[in-house]
Amino acid sequence: QVQLVESGGGLVQAGGSLRLSCAASGRTFSGYTMGWFRQAPGKEREFVGGKGWSNSVTTYADSVKGRFTISRDNAKNTVYLQMNSLKPEDTAVYYCAASTYTLLYTSPTRFGFWGQGTPVTVSS
Repeated sequence: QVQLVESGGGLVQAGGSLRLSCAASGRTFSGYTMGWFRQAPGKEREFVGGKGWSNSVTTYADSVKGRFTISRDNAKNTVYLQMNSLKPEDTAVYYCAASTYTLLYTSPTRFGFWGQGTPVTVSS
């Protein structure tokens, strides 16, 4: 089992930046594939990006490609989501998730462990 706690959300103006952190505890963090998802009001949870356990694979949703960057520090048991050039449509609750699958899937059903979420609001 792994426990995940997100932080770093808040209110930012369009064009601004935020960095979200996800601290993991429990089982060896480096063995998990990590993902970031978001859920806006009235919408389904959607994949934002993810990084494989070996740091060799990273993928992003088209909507955030070029603006968001995921990194992970296995020594600190932490994964980050750097969000730049934020847009009002990025407003959502952002969730960190961990998967035991070796492959990086984009479906939330492939991730068995979730944080509580951190809200991000981008004002226009």
